[in-house]
Amino acid sequence: MSTSRTGRPGRPGGPQDVLVYTRTAGYRHDSIPAAAAALTELAADAGLSAETTEDPGAFTADRLARCAAVVLVSTTGTVLTDAGRAAFEAYVRGGGGLLAVHAAANAEPDWAFYGELLGTRFDGHPEIQPGTVHVDAHDHPATAGLPGRWDWTDEWYNFTSDPRATGVRVLARADETRYRGGTMGADHPLVWCRDATPDRGRVLFTALGHATESYADPAFRSHLAGALRWVTGG
Repeated sequence: MSTSRTGRPGRPGGPQDVLVYTRTAGYRHDSIPAAAAALTELAADAGLSAETTEDPGAFTADRLARCAAVVLVSTTGTVLTDAGRAAFEAYVRGGGGLLAVHAAANAEPDWAFYGELLGTRFDGHPEIQPGTVHVDAHDHPATAGLPGRWDWTDEWYNFTSDPRATGVRVLARADETRYRGGTMGADHPLVWCRDATPDRGRVLFTALGHATESYADPAFRSHLAGALRWVTGG
């Protein structure tokens, strides 16, 4: 397992780190290194340190206590130990932030708590192709910098159910008339969030980010930067 640390000191008076977790136990996206590098840069821009790791041993109460947020980058399959799950659940229930990117919807398939956080599960995708994103929330940092109709190329994930039923706020949707292989109809969530509650921190999921080149795209980087800023409370 490899671990690297970079960045600069974080915000005074609170957790200073972002833990970028990239472990996979299933399909592994070629874009993971570019994604981790981009998130490290965006964390530094926000005044936070970032650690990228694939070591499940990083999920301890002491380590997570220093984190402003955990970012799961295209994690697939079972990527946490039982002890790591317990520490992560306690962290989120204690107010810790979570940013889940792309194939993170396909992580921890047997862990009910994680499925409840996301509100749904990955259910396949068509071939990568151009399409259009409808941005519904220009008052949210994750989508404030995006156009109302955003032409984009991705895998256009389908999900097992509509996460709206679990109380999430949908920030952006796929236009299924603009690509082949959508299964969710006219209301196809792609990006959504959960506000903090007394027993949970902020959670944001974006289904976008399949391709390596996505992480050099200014609009997509703006999307990630806003998402990271929001989950860390910035």
